[in-house]
Amino acid sequence: MELTTRLADGLIIANPVMNASGTFAYGEEFSGFFDLSVLGAVVTKGLSMQPKRGNPLPRIVETPCGMINSIGLENVGIHAFTREKLPFLRGYGVPVIVNFFGSNEEEYVQAARALDIEGVAALEMNVSCPNVKRGGIEFGKDPEGLNLLVTRVRQACSKPLIVKLSPMVTDICANAQAAVEAGADALTCINTIPAMAIDEETMRPVLGNVTGGLSGPAIKPVALKIVWEVSRRVSVPVIAAGGIASASDAVQFMLAGASAVQVGSASLRDPFCFPVVIEGIRAYLERKGITAVKDLVGSIREG
Repeated sequence: MELTTRLADGLIIANPVMNASGTFAYGEEFSGFFDLSVLGAVVTKGLSMQPKRGNPLPRIVETPCGMINSIGLENVGIHAFTREKLPFLRGYGVPVIVNFFGSNEEEYVQAARALDIEGVAALEMNVSCPNVKRGGIEFGKDPEGLNLLVTRVRQACSKPLIVKLSPMVTDICANAQAAVEAGADALTCINTIPAMAIDEETMRPVLGNVTGGLSGPAIKPVALKIVWEVSRRVSVPVIAAGGIASASDAVQFMLAGASAVQVGSASLRDPFCFPVVIEGIRAYLERKGITAVKDLVGSIREG
């Protein structure tokens, strides 16, 4: 079975399974559970130009069908990452996709330039961050503003550029098209959904930051619909994220139009899940008589 997947010019991965940003740190912890080289790609947690401390504790709470996190984009900063973390990841010979963000356009551009280096296979833009210069509105909520931001970042780096879209918009397809028109090579759908939890005994919010982002099986039906919609509207590959915990989940997203998938929250419960998902996809293709995973993409039978 041919699992090779093309996501952009210069970005061809050995199989369509990677981790999701934010649940894998920089890969070091997970390397003690399985060989990272089995992944199609490794996606780093979100990086900013300067180190970021993140939100107050507690930061994670489990829900019946997933989890809510309020990490607050804590990270070591781009320069420390390239010095201390990237050499470790490069040792596995797997493409490294770096997720990054900024609080204004200039920070995004600076980050993209700083990451346009050897050893980084592609960049994934987190556009669900508040634009401090525009009253806190998220970059990914305004198609016109998103188009401008992606255009500037595209001009600042030569790496394949993936834009990770927020589901919290009126028309995500409009945002997807705006990103592609500005030069995005691929799209990741979706980021987490705003949520909160309350402890009725203490009568207080569970999370130190009060609210956070919901991920896991609870958001899978939402993500699946969005992947189906977006993949029909754009000509670039779509990477699915949101509730993927098994090979069956991954296959469903590829049938809906995803070229690749990211496993996030599920890996915190079972860090061995990645090889299982990869082999499960291979077994599905063999059972269905499909010789290449690319032939599975978008092959949902409608009507």
